[in-house]
Amino acid sequence: MSDIAKVTVLGTGVLGSQIAYQTAYSGFDVVAYDISDEALEQAKKRFAQLAVTYKGQVKGAADGKADAALARVTFSSDLGAAAADADLVIEAIPEKLSLKQETYRELGTLAPQRTIFATNSSTLLPSDMMEATGRPDRFLALHFANHVWLNNTAEVMGTTHTDPAVYRTVAEFAAEIGMVPIELKKEKAGYVLNSLLVPFLAAAGELLIGGYADPETVDKTWRIGTGAPLGPFQIYDIVGLKTVYNISIEGDEQQQAFAKYLDENFIQKGKLGLATGEGFYKYPGPQ
Repeated sequence: MSDIAKVTVLGTGVLGSQIAYQTAYSGFDVVAYDISDEALEQAKKRFAQLAVTYKGQVKGAADGKADAALARVTFSSDLGAAAADADLVIEAIPEKLSLKQETYRELGTLAPQRTIFATNSSTLLPSDMMEATGRPDRFLALHFANHVWLNNTAEVMGTTHTDPAVYRTVAEFAAEIGMVPIELKKEKAGYVLNSLLVPFLAAAGELLIGGYADPETVDKTWRIGTGAPLGPFQIYDIVGLKTVYNISIEGDEQQQAFAKYLDENFIQKGKLGLATGEGFYKYPGPQ
């Protein structure tokens, strides 16, 4: 077993909330941090909905376990207070390198020296952030897939500076919260999952921006042709279009064009995907 008992999750968006709730559901004390009390009020609603979801989809959750998880979560908009007693901090803030680096510089001065830092970044390399942490040997990536209670992978990826004992502790922790640890041997942007998924999603974006097919046609083709339950634009909505934008805007010319399309047609209108009830599709749905 790992020696982790208290966990802080930075960021209470779609995935940050899932990580925090799953950790609490697995018996750990969790502090959920976000930058404002307003953001935390929205987070509390997400956590309450996660408890409902778990009761319907996770065996045993309806027997009081889902509600007990809520009681193990506290909320804070004070970074110092949130990290003051953490054994592990999992960072799940927006995919902007400068923002992550700035957060780690502040966090490094506030958290105890024993605290391990883990980024949930989907595309950025931990080596690009490690110096900002002030503790490169206690820093690595721990990447979760959306819908963690069903798609329970946790990709563990260190840098050349990560202490092997820290790496092992985080892999053990991932197993303790019900994840399947996916251990990478060295750094790679996108890890395993997104190295496969991102090119697939980017190809769908190119079909749309190029005027070849609309999202419904692309998704239908993929579902019928492969037997997959979801098409790429359905996946985009689940991931969240703001996250997709943040990733795409840093890409090549075609990806940047897709990012601008998302911004103009969805993000500026508050249509961020499943979380807001509308993205490429309106929800509930599509069936």
